[in-house]
Amino acid sequence: MTHIVRLSDYRRRKPKRTYFNRTELSQLLSLYSDHVSRGEWRDYAIDHGGGIAVFSVFRHAHDKPLFAIVKTMSPRGPDFAVFDDKRKLRRASSLPEALDVFVRKLTLVTD
Repeated sequence: MTHIVRLSDYRRRKPKRTYFNRTELSQLLSLYSDHVSRGEWRDYAIDHGGGIAVFSVFRHAHDKPLFAIVKTMSPRGPDFAVFDDKRKLRRASSLPEALDVFVRKLTLVTD
């Protein structure tokens, strides 16, 4: 008896690469430039892996990232998350919603 086996059924499928598009990069770099002008951030890095894109910001080039903005692809579209070290600060289906975590809230100061 001969049994034909399709190797493509057993090969691991490589996840498609995920990238930030031009609009997303513009939003990320705008946020980055605002924090650089305040002296809070000094460096950034963009990484692309299998199914994930990461925009990391640093206080110093040799430190670990202060924040990482992550884009992953799901069947319903892109998902964005903002991490502070290992803690997830916000998850959203659009980048502006995820970046709302960086909007400063005004507080009333009284004597």
